[in-house]
Amino acid sequence: MRLKFIEPLMPTLVEKPPEGDDWIHEVKFDGYRSQIVRGGSGVRIFTRRGLDWTAKYRDLAKAAAALDVESAIIDGEIIVLNATGLSDFAALRKAITRRQHDLYFVAFDLLHLNGHDLRDMPLEDRRDVLRAMIPAGGRIQFSEALPGTGAAVFHLIDQAGLEGMVSKRKDSVYRSGNSTAWLKIKSYAIDEYDLLGVEREPGKRAFALMAERGTGRYVGSAFISLNREMRERLWQRVQEHTGPAPKGIRRPATQWVKPGLIGRVKHLRGEEDLRHASLQDFRDEQP
Repeated sequence: MRLKFIEPLMPTLVEKPPEGDDWIHEVKFDGYRSQIVRGGSGVRIFTRRGLDWTAKYRDLAKAAAALDVESAIIDGEIIVLNATGLSDFAALRKAITRRQHDLYFVAFDLLHLNGHDLRDMPLEDRRDVLRAMIPAGGRIQFSEALPGTGAAVFHLIDQAGLEGMVSKRKDSVYRSGNSTAWLKIKSYAIDEYDLLGVEREPGKRAFALMAERGTGRYVGSAFISLNREMRERLWQRVQEHTGPAPKGIRRPATQWVKPGLIGRVKHLRGEEDLRHASLQDFRDEQP
């Protein structure tokens, strides 16, 4: 029987880790969610949306072919590690085309093995089988659960500068699509961006539109969460720095500003553009 790609189970984003002993907690890696399908026709590696990217992951396909199994479907994440041992999304893109030897597949679930569909087995049992079939030290690695409560694990992950964590019910079965049996909790970072303008409409929240420093690339908007005094100071600065709209951006309700205002923005870590972002402070750039 030719095994086919299975639509992955997608975790639900929540603000806090779950409580209780019914969960396991893993690091959320900053990479490409992927699926290894090994069967009689060889090894194929699919993207999260089911695209066949085997040709882009030649070394990982060879590692999967060396596993001591007849057939398998493995759920995991393709990553590249930086010098500090953290997954690096920017380096991942380069490695796919230039440095195949830097790619790793971190396996965290097993959906099929040697003719048996495992999706109705409890998660802990599936992971026990998966752990046993992955040799140590190879390009395919097992995603170990971290000991401790959800809150304690998340504190360590946040302090280490990691993107976040995924909490999974120990007894959960595997069902494709969005699920609350898996929860992802992301860490926040605070970075500086160029303030492009302020978007204000009556009866709606006010947002600051931000750009990447040094490049001018628009990265998204941030909810203005300043106190009243700072908010009034921001409105004054915006009036003083009024400027033309950047090329290619049309936002009718936005008052654009000249370069020179820098905003400190709290946002989800590990995202290319701003998500769940809020403006914490701002300053005039020093001449």
